[in-house]
Amino acid sequence: MADLHTPRSLIVTLYGAYGRTPGDTPLPVAELIRLLNAVGVDAPSVRSSVSRLKRRGLLVPARTANGAAGYALSQDARQLLDDGDRRIYAHPSPPLRDGWVLAVFSVPEAERHKRHLLRSRLSRLGFGTAAPGVWIAPAALYDETRHTLERLELAPYVDLFRGEHLGFAATRESVARWWDLEAIARLHLDFLAQHEPVLRAWESRTGEPDAEAAYRDYLNALDSWRRLPYTDPGLPEELLPKDWPGGRAAEVFGLLHARLRDAGAEFVRGGPGGS
Repeated sequence: MADLHTPRSLIVTLYGAYGRTPGDTPLPVAELIRLLNAVGVDAPSVRSSVSRLKRRGLLVPARTANGAAGYALSQDARQLLDDGDRRIYAHPSPPLRDGWVLAVFSVPEAERHKRHLLRSRLSRLGFGTAAPGVWIAPAALYDETRHTLERLELAPYVDLFRGEHLGFAATRESVARWWDLEAIARLHLDFLAQHEPVLRAWESRTGEPDAEAAYRDYLNALDSWRRLPYTDPGLPEELLPKDWPGGRAAEVFGLLHARLRDAGAEFVRGGPGGS
Protein backbone atom coordinates (compact mmCIF):
# COMPACT_ATOMS: atom_id res chain seq x y z
CA MET A 1 0.00 0.00 0.00
CA ALA A 2 1.42 3.37 -0.95
CA ASP A 3 1.99 5.89 1.82
CA LEU A 4 -1.36 7.67 1.87
CA HIS A 5 -0.87 9.50 5.16
CA THR A 6 -1.16 12.95 3.62
CA PRO A 7 -1.68 15.97 5.90
CA ARG A 8 -5.25 16.48 4.64
CA SER A 9 -6.12 12.83 5.13
CA LEU A 10 -4.67 12.79 8.64
CA ILE A 11 -6.64 15.92 9.59
CA VAL A 12 -9.89 14.32 8.42
CA THR A 13 -8.97 11.15 10.30
CA LEU A 14 -8.19 13.16 13.43
CA TYR A 15 -11.58 14.88 13.36
CA GLY A 16 -13.30 11.58 12.71
CA ALA A 17 -11.59 9.91 15.65
CA TYR A 18 -11.50 12.70 18.22
CA GLY A 19 -13.09 15.88 16.84
CA ARG A 20 -16.83 15.12 17.03
CA THR A 21 -17.58 16.55 20.42
CA PRO A 22 -20.95 17.61 21.89
CA GLY A 23 -21.85 20.94 20.32
CA ASP A 24 -19.03 20.49 17.77
CA THR A 25 -16.45 22.25 19.93
CA PRO A 26 -13.80 23.58 17.54
CA LEU A 27 -10.23 22.34 17.71
CA PRO A 28 -7.84 25.25 18.24
CA VAL A 29 -5.28 25.75 15.48
CA ALA A 30 -2.48 25.31 18.02
CA GLU A 31 -3.93 21.94 19.00
CA LEU A 32 -4.21 20.82 15.40
CA ILE A 33 -0.53 21.66 14.95
CA ARG A 34 0.44 19.76 18.12
CA LEU A 35 -1.61 16.70 17.26
CA LEU A 36 -0.45 16.53 13.65
CA ASN A 37 3.17 17.13 14.64
CA ALA A 38 2.94 13.89 16.66
CA VAL A 39 2.42 11.99 13.39
CA GLY A 40 5.11 13.84 11.47
CA VAL A 41 3.24 16.78 9.90
CA ASP A 42 4.83 20.22 10.24
CA ALA A 43 2.92 23.41 11.04
CA PRO A 44 2.98 24.94 7.51
CA SER A 45 1.51 21.73 6.09
CA VAL A 46 -1.23 21.74 8.74
CA ARG A 47 -2.18 25.33 7.96
CA SER A 48 -2.15 24.74 4.20
CA SER A 49 -4.24 21.58 4.49
CA VAL A 50 -6.76 23.22 6.83
CA SER A 51 -7.19 26.02 4.27
CA ARG A 52 -7.93 23.47 1.54
CA LEU A 53 -10.43 21.63 3.72
CA LYS A 54 -12.07 24.98 4.52
CA ARG A 55 -12.39 25.78 0.79
CA ARG A 56 -13.97 22.37 0.24
CA GLY A 57 -16.57 23.17 2.89
CA LEU A 58 -15.48 20.45 5.31
CA LEU A 59 -14.10 22.70 8.04
CA VAL A 60 -15.54 26.00 9.23
CA PRO A 61 -13.66 28.64 11.24
CA ALA A 62 -14.85 29.10 14.80
CA ARG A 63 -13.65 30.44 18.13
CA THR A 64 -13.07 28.22 21.12
CA ALA A 65 -14.59 28.98 24.53
CA ASN A 66 -11.47 30.97 25.47
CA GLY A 67 -11.49 32.92 22.20
CA ALA A 68 -8.72 31.04 20.38
CA ALA A 69 -8.95 30.58 16.61
CA GLY A 70 -10.05 27.09 15.64
CA TYR A 71 -11.98 24.95 13.20
CA ALA A 72 -15.08 22.80 13.56
CA LEU A 73 -16.66 20.28 11.23
CA SER A 74 -19.24 21.55 8.77
CA GLN A 75 -22.62 19.85 8.68
CA ASP A 76 -21.68 18.10 5.42
CA ALA A 77 -18.42 16.87 6.95
CA ARG A 78 -20.21 15.50 10.01
CA GLN A 79 -22.68 13.64 7.77
CA LEU A 80 -19.77 12.26 5.75
CA LEU A 81 -18.02 11.01 8.88
CA ASP A 82 -21.21 9.64 10.45
CA ASP A 83 -21.91 7.68 7.26
CA GLY A 84 -18.32 6.44 7.26
CA ASP A 85 -18.58 5.11 10.82
CA ARG A 86 -20.96 2.38 9.71
CA ARG A 87 -18.31 1.02 7.40
CA ILE A 88 -15.08 1.82 9.21
CA TYR A 89 -16.04 0.39 12.59
CA ALA A 90 -18.43 -2.36 11.53
CA HIS A 91 -17.48 -3.38 7.97
CA PRO A 92 -20.22 -6.01 7.83
CA SER A 93 -20.40 -8.96 5.50
CA PRO A 94 -24.10 -8.82 4.60
CA PRO A 95 -26.13 -11.93 3.83
CA LEU A 96 -26.67 -12.51 0.14
CA ARG A 97 -30.45 -12.37 0.64
CA ASP A 98 -30.17 -8.63 1.40
CA GLY A 99 -29.68 -8.05 -2.31
CA TRP A 100 -28.18 -5.12 -4.13
CA VAL A 101 -28.60 -1.43 -4.80
CA LEU A 102 -28.29 -0.37 -8.44
CA ALA A 103 -27.38 3.14 -9.57
CA VAL A 104 -28.39 3.90 -13.16
CA PHE A 105 -27.42 7.32 -14.43
CA SER A 106 -27.71 9.43 -17.54
CA VAL A 107 -25.93 12.77 -17.89
CA PRO A 108 -26.49 15.19 -20.79
CA GLU A 109 -23.45 15.70 -23.02
CA ALA A 110 -23.37 19.39 -22.08
CA GLU A 111 -22.71 18.35 -18.46
CA ARG A 112 -20.31 15.51 -19.12
CA HIS A 113 -18.01 16.72 -16.32
CA LYS A 114 -20.74 15.51 -13.95
CA ARG A 115 -20.59 12.08 -15.59
CA HIS A 116 -16.96 11.80 -14.53
CA LEU A 117 -17.83 13.02 -11.03
CA LEU A 118 -20.62 10.46 -10.75
CA ARG A 119 -18.37 7.60 -11.79
CA SER A 120 -15.67 8.76 -9.43
CA ARG A 121 -18.02 9.07 -6.46
CA LEU A 122 -19.76 5.76 -7.06
CA SER A 123 -16.39 4.07 -7.33
CA ARG A 124 -15.27 5.70 -4.07
CA LEU A 125 -18.45 4.47 -2.39
CA GLY A 126 -17.47 0.93 -3.36
CA PHE A 127 -19.76 0.36 -6.33
CA GLY A 128 -18.77 -2.10 -9.02
CA THR A 129 -19.62 -1.72 -12.70
CA ALA A 130 -22.28 -4.12 -13.97
CA ALA A 131 -22.62 -2.41 -17.38
CA PRO A 132 -21.99 1.05 -18.85
CA GLY A 133 -24.04 3.47 -16.75
CA VAL A 134 -25.15 0.69 -14.39
CA TRP A 135 -23.35 0.43 -11.05
CA ILE A 136 -23.97 -2.09 -8.28
CA ALA A 137 -23.25 -2.43 -4.57
CA PRO A 138 -24.59 -4.32 -1.55
CA ALA A 139 -28.00 -2.95 -0.56
CA ALA A 140 -26.65 -1.80 2.81
CA LEU A 141 -24.91 1.09 1.03
CA TYR A 142 -28.19 2.70 -0.07
CA ASP A 143 -28.45 5.35 2.66
CA GLU A 144 -24.87 6.51 2.30
CA THR A 145 -25.18 6.57 -1.49
CA ARG A 146 -28.30 8.70 -1.28
CA HIS A 147 -26.66 11.14 1.17
CA THR A 148 -23.58 11.45 -1.03
CA LEU A 149 -25.47 12.07 -4.27
CA GLU A 150 -27.73 14.62 -2.61
CA ARG A 151 -24.79 16.42 -1.01
CA LEU A 152 -23.02 16.69 -4.37
CA GLU A 153 -26.25 17.70 -6.19
CA LEU A 154 -25.97 14.66 -8.45
CA ALA A 155 -29.28 13.03 -7.47
CA PRO A 156 -31.22 14.41 -10.49
CA TYR A 157 -29.06 12.32 -12.83
CA VAL A 158 -29.43 8.99 -11.01
CA ASP A 159 -32.13 6.38 -10.41
CA LEU A 160 -31.55 4.00 -7.52
CA PHE A 161 -33.06 0.50 -7.40
CA ARG A 162 -33.01 -2.44 -4.98
CA GLY A 163 -32.92 -5.92 -6.44
CA GLU A 164 -31.47 -9.42 -6.59
CA HIS A 165 -29.27 -11.05 -9.19
CA LEU A 166 -31.17 -13.70 -11.14
CA GLY A 167 -28.59 -14.76 -13.72
CA PHE A 168 -27.54 -15.74 -16.20
CA ALA A 169 -24.02 -16.22 -14.87
CA ALA A 170 -23.57 -17.37 -11.28
CA THR A 171 -23.49 -14.41 -8.91
CA ARG A 172 -20.02 -15.40 -7.66
CA GLU A 173 -18.71 -15.23 -11.25
CA SER A 174 -20.45 -11.93 -11.89
CA VAL A 175 -19.04 -10.35 -8.74
CA ALA A 176 -15.54 -11.17 -10.00
CA ARG A 177 -16.34 -9.08 -13.10
CA TRP A 178 -17.99 -6.21 -11.26
CA TRP A 179 -15.08 -5.71 -8.84
CA ASP A 180 -11.32 -6.22 -9.11
CA LEU A 181 -11.12 -8.66 -6.21
CA GLU A 182 -7.41 -9.32 -6.64
CA ALA A 183 -6.62 -5.62 -6.26
CA ILE A 184 -8.85 -5.35 -3.18
CA ALA A 185 -7.19 -8.41 -1.62
CA ARG A 186 -3.76 -6.82 -2.15
CA LEU A 187 -4.89 -3.72 -0.25
CA HIS A 188 -5.96 -5.88 2.69
CA LEU A 189 -2.62 -7.71 2.62
CA ASP A 190 -0.74 -4.38 2.52
CA PHE A 191 -2.72 -3.19 5.55
CA LEU A 192 -1.85 -6.37 7.41
CA ALA A 193 1.84 -6.04 6.49
CA GLN A 194 1.92 -2.52 7.94
CA HIS A 195 -0.27 -2.83 10.99
CA GLU A 196 -0.30 -6.45 12.18
CA PRO A 197 3.28 -6.04 13.52
CA VAL A 198 2.11 -2.91 15.38
CA LEU A 199 -0.68 -4.92 16.99
CA ARG A 200 1.73 -7.69 17.99
CA ALA A 201 4.07 -5.13 19.55
CA TRP A 202 1.25 -3.64 21.61
CA GLU A 203 0.06 -7.08 22.68
CA SER A 204 3.54 -7.83 24.02
CA ARG A 205 3.66 -4.69 26.18
CA THR A 206 2.87 -4.60 29.86
CA GLY A 207 1.79 -1.73 32.07
CA GLU A 208 -0.09 1.41 31.17
CA PRO A 209 0.15 2.39 27.49
CA ASP A 210 2.05 5.52 26.50
CA ALA A 211 -0.69 7.94 25.42
CA GLU A 212 1.27 9.63 22.63
CA ALA A 213 2.45 6.32 21.15
CA ALA A 214 -1.11 4.95 21.33
CA TYR A 215 -2.45 8.06 19.62
CA ARG A 216 0.20 7.95 16.88
CA ASP A 217 -0.24 4.25 16.11
CA TYR A 218 -4.03 4.48 16.24
CA LEU A 219 -4.27 7.53 13.98
CA ASN A 220 -1.97 5.94 11.40
CA ALA A 221 -3.90 2.65 11.51
CA LEU A 222 -7.25 4.42 11.20
CA ASP A 223 -5.95 6.60 8.37
CA SER A 224 -4.89 3.47 6.48
CA TRP A 225 -7.98 1.44 7.34
CA ARG A 226 -10.74 3.97 6.64
CA ARG A 227 -10.14 3.75 2.89
CA LEU A 228 -10.43 -0.02 2.73
CA PRO A 229 -14.15 -0.37 3.55
CA TYR A 230 -14.81 1.91 0.57
CA THR A 231 -12.60 0.01 -1.87
CA ASP A 232 -14.02 -3.22 -0.45
CA PRO A 233 -17.79 -2.65 -0.12
CA GLY A 234 -18.32 -5.66 2.16
CA LEU A 235 -19.54 -8.39 -0.15
CA PRO A 236 -21.38 -11.49 1.11
CA GLU A 237 -18.85 -14.05 2.33
CA GLU A 238 -20.06 -16.79 0.01
CA LEU A 239 -19.19 -14.66 -3.04
CA LEU A 240 -15.56 -14.11 -2.05
CA PRO A 241 -12.52 -16.25 -2.90
CA LYS A 242 -11.19 -18.70 -0.35
CA ASP A 243 -8.65 -17.29 2.11
CA TRP A 244 -10.02 -13.79 1.63
CA PRO A 245 -7.79 -11.49 3.76
CA GLY A 246 -10.49 -8.90 4.47
CA GLY A 247 -11.71 -10.65 7.61
CA ARG A 248 -8.25 -10.73 9.20
CA ALA A 249 -7.59 -7.09 8.21
CA ALA A 250 -10.87 -6.04 9.86
CA GLU A 251 -9.97 -8.08 12.95
CA VAL A 252 -6.54 -6.43 13.24
CA PHE A 253 -8.03 -2.96 12.93
CA GLY A 254 -10.74 -3.82 15.46
CA LEU A 255 -8.14 -4.98 17.99
CA LEU A 256 -6.02 -1.86 17.45
CA HIS A 257 -9.13 0.29 17.87
CA ALA A 258 -10.09 -1.42 21.12
CA ARG A 259 -6.57 -1.21 22.54
CA LEU A 260 -5.44 2.24 21.39
CA ARG A 261 -8.34 4.58 20.71
CA ASP A 262 -9.16 5.55 24.29
CA ALA A 263 -5.50 5.52 25.34
CA GLY A 264 -4.77 7.92 22.49
CA ALA A 265 -7.60 10.17 23.62
CA GLU A 266 -5.55 10.91 26.75
CA PHE A 267 -2.90 12.51 24.54
CA VAL A 268 -5.55 14.48 22.63
CA ARG A 269 -6.95 15.85 25.90
CA GLY A 270 -3.55 16.46 27.39
CA GLY A 271 -2.48 19.55 25.50
CA PRO A 272 -3.27 23.21 26.11
CA GLY A 273 -7.01 23.65 25.76
CA GLY A 274 -7.68 19.96 26.44
CA SER A 275 -10.15 18.98 29.11
